[in-house]
Amino acid sequence: MSMVDSFEKIPVKIFTSLNEGSASIAREIAKLIREKDSKGQKTVLGLATGSSPKILYGELVRLHRDEGLSFKNVVTFNLDEYYPIDNDALQSYNRFMKEHLFGKVDIDLANCHIPNGQWKKEDIKQHCIEYEQLIAKSGGVDLQILGIGNNGHIGFK
Repeated sequence: MSMVDSFEKIPVKIFTSLNEGSASIAREIAKLIREKDSKGQKTVLGLATGSSPKILYGELVRLHRDEGLSFKNVVTFNLDEYYPIDNDALQSYNRFMKEHLFGKVDIDLANCHIPNGQWKKEDIKQHCIEYEQLIAKSGGVDLQILGIGNNGHIGFK
């Protein structure tokens, strides 16, 4: 056991490449979606944006296209969005998710939740409360995707 292993409290898998890791994670997500779907349940995914999950989303699209993975019973919640920003702006996470995942699979866009970069400043706190309530109403997040930043941060710095 390495020194890293002796401190780790959660299961960790280390892959030799981003492609290998993304394919493994996509298979785990597909397994979860299929298991919950077989029970008539929705799968709630927490999603992130950025370069880390981009290959993962490509692999999920491939699984949808080539292996029939359906996203019809999937609900998603993204971590964040820039503010203020137009939802269709080039840098918008709303646009990112449509281009890399939502627009390429059979997910109901009504089940895709991303904070709105166009909210009025004075309404942001209330919208955030409502966003958290919607996550709770959906049964909580079954699986959360977090990116790893180029400075080593996970999720956020």
